Amino acid sequence: MFLSFFRHIISTYGASSATEIYINTLVLYKKIKQLYSQNMAMEMEFSKENNKEELNMTSSSFSYLCSNKYFHCFPSKFLLPSPPPPTSSLPEDGSKVASLQRRKPGGWKAMPFVLGNETFERLASMGLIANFMVFLLTQLHMDQVLASNVLNIWSGVSNFAPLVGAFISDAYTGRFTTIAFASFASFMGMLTLTIIAWLPQLHPPSCNVLQSPNSCQGPTKFQFGILAVALAFLSVGSGGIRPCSIPFGVDQFDGGTDQGRKGINSFFNWYYTTFTLVMIIALTLVVYVQDSVSWVWGFGLLTAFMAASISLFFAGTRLYVYVKPEGSVFSGIAHVVVAAYKKRKRNVDGTYYDPPVAKGTFAEKLHLTNKCRFLNKAAIIAEGDVQPNGSISNPWRLCSVHQIEEFKCIIKIIPIWASGIICFTAIAQQGTFTMSQASKMDRRLTSSFKIPQGTLIVISMITVGIWVPIYDRLVVPSIRKVTKLEGGITLLQRMGIGLVFSVMSMVVAGLVERMRRDSAVLHHSLDGVAPMTVFWLAPQLILMGFAEAFNIIGQIEFYNKEFPETMTSLANSLFSCTMAGASYLSALIVNVVHKSTGRKGRPDWLTKDINAGKVENFYFLIAGLGVLNLVYFLWVSRGYQYKSRMRIGSDGESDEVEKPKLDV
Repeated sequence: MFLSFFRHIISTYGASSATEIYINTLVLYKKIKQLYSQNMAMEMEFSKENNKEELNMTSSSFSYLCSNKYFHCFPSKFLLPSPPPPTSSLPEDGSKVASLQRRKPGGWKAMPFVLGNETFERLASMGLIANFMVFLLTQLHMDQVLASNVLNIWSGVSNFAPLVGAFISDAYTGRFTTIAFASFASFMGMLTLTIIAWLPQLHPPSCNVLQSPNSCQGPTKFQFGILAVALAFLSVGSGGIRPCSIPFGVDQFDGGTDQGRKGINSFFNWYYTTFTLVMIIALTLVVYVQDSVSWVWGFGLLTAFMAASISLFFAGTRLYVYVKPEGSVFSGIAHVVVAAYKKRKRNVDGTYYDPPVAKGTFAEKLHLTNKCRFLNKAAIIAEGDVQPNGSISNPWRLCSVHQIEEFKCIIKIIPIWASGIICFTAIAQQGTFTMSQASKMDRRLTSSFKIPQGTLIVISMITVGIWVPIYDRLVVPSIRKVTKLEGGITLLQRMGIGLVFSVMSMVVAGLVERMRRDSAVLHHSLDGVAPMTVFWLAPQLILMGFAEAFNIIGQIEFYNKEFPETMTSLANSLFSCTMAGASYLSALIVNVVHKSTGRKGRPDWLTKDINAGKVENFYFLIAGLGVLNLVYFLWVSRGYQYKSRMRIGSDGESDEVEKPKLDV
């Protein structure tokens, strides 16, 4: 089944591509099994020392921020047992109940509704994402620049929205309420898009975009406004569903029992099995209906999927376990910043508040360091800061040393994190201008069947699916014998290799586009299609697949290993922020190029008619930025100090060794 997972998972997502979904699920699926096994061993030991008291594991919604594009994060609290959360038989809306007796978790009785809800929701969202750029170009008659901006800005908002949704869910509403509200928002977004495609008043009049792209009327302000409303609904839906879907499923099992732990593990297996099926259907049935039948039926099918998702979700309300909100990781960060500011005039020397790690927590305690010493002031104890029982009187005036060092971890990793934005900017072009290239190439697979533009991303997906197991099973063991490192090479070295591949992909993309445009201009066909097979795009997509396999997986593993166990949620959220940052940067570059390159009567590089522009120069520009980014990455990585690194000893066992700097 694991090989089948590699072989079939495929899709696309505008500004960052749904390759991110696949890669995140791939690396974190392996990571969760390893960490889960380690955690179970620690829990058993802890239970023996505490008279075998039952421990329940909860999962933080914030830990599941997708990276991806969807559903590619795992829970930090799932790895760190905590006292059993209060549960009730009613949603966490604050309503009073007559009986406060705890009920047994829904377990597998609730799974048909949970998995059914998630499956239909992903069918709807990914079916939209896979082909949305084509819809903007062919149905709303947007030019390349406007369509790219719409996709990039929407992608950025959708990637930042889960941060807000996770905070609201963890701190206030709880997962059930958040998913319910977000599901209705997504349904309204899908329904609005269906109405846009259905009613002539909500989209421009039909015309042949391929034959006369400059004569087609674009959307009016009213039509564009309705589209913005639809995308806003979808962003709200993403903000609530992405961070809460998996943890809500985990909530249904009692992690303090063997049966519950087995159920959680099996839930992940079923989750990713259905995920694979969703990918296949999204890139075959849904894309085919949109391209070959009609966009009304295509979007209508997605709306029906979302309606089915909502129906299944509410059908299981009597079986669900409802975990009340417990607070967000953002609160601790805010406490440190405010407390340090309030004590900014104090001397750093003094007595620090450094309590032991809470009982039942297996997180490693962090010790005070001299880096960013101004933050240490937040832990200096002043009169009235500590109550007689040892607890903090006001968390906005005093923080623990552990809280401060957690915040320092973020500051330490930010320079490395920033280098990933340019790489994602290159990846983003798979869902934008690569689609424009494909529209002007020969997509015939047989005399009667054309390859849908949105399906081309399977090439990079297949590359990742083939290369990752080869790398994991053959390449890493061979390199490990020489370097004695558990991963063969360091994570930063792996990320650097991915940056090189992203630059190579953009160079090849520019060369192929120059060939395609010259061929189209030479033959001057009525529809502007060059007599070149669309598979000429394969080299750039293959190289981008290697970039994703090295850099993206490396980023995820790097964040999860270098952050403390209690901040795994925030580590995963950084990946989502990388995608959002890349979306906005891509939009900025597109607009600057569009406004600055068209002069003296000549069209700009990204003009509406791709045959009249010079998209290859745009690719070369991104490649140049990638080279500068690579230099920056090498500079910041040389001074980076790893938290630890695993070396393989002579006896074949792993030894944890402190690693001061990266070997480059």
